[in-house]
Amino acid sequence: MGSVCKEFSVAAPADRVWAALADFGALATRLVPGFVTACRLEDEHTRIVTFSNGMEAREILVDRDAARRRLVYAVVGGQLTQHSASAQVFAEGDGACRFVWTADFLPNALGGYLAAQMELGVVAMKAALEKEAAAAGS
Repeated sequence: MGSVCKEFSVAAPADRVWAALADFGALATRLVPGFVTACRLEDEHTRIVTFSNGMEAREILVDRDAARRRLVYAVVGGQLTQHSASAQVFAEGDGACRFVWTADFLPNALGGYLAAQMELGVVAMKAALEKEAAAAGS
């Protein structure tokens, strides 16, 4: 099974970052605007995500753990025969946090593509979260 992990610091309070991550239907507006161009909720646990490259994915919310600031989701259908991912926020002082995003998937051959897409997601996420925190005066 392939696995990609992206870990990065965000100049924003952990609670603020968690609020954006936990808002399952707000990828395009709060968490990764630009990288995700549309996010439509089918129900409270299923979203259809459109990425900036035109690809679409159906994602299922597996778990949202506020105490641990951890969200787990799975991609179903498409080229992936298996996909699960987790994202977790760790406080690092008053105005900063560490974000850890891990995806496990099959087939392994999609590893390069997924790593590149996740890196684009990291850039968009960091920019959006830090811009929002700066505007809020955090």
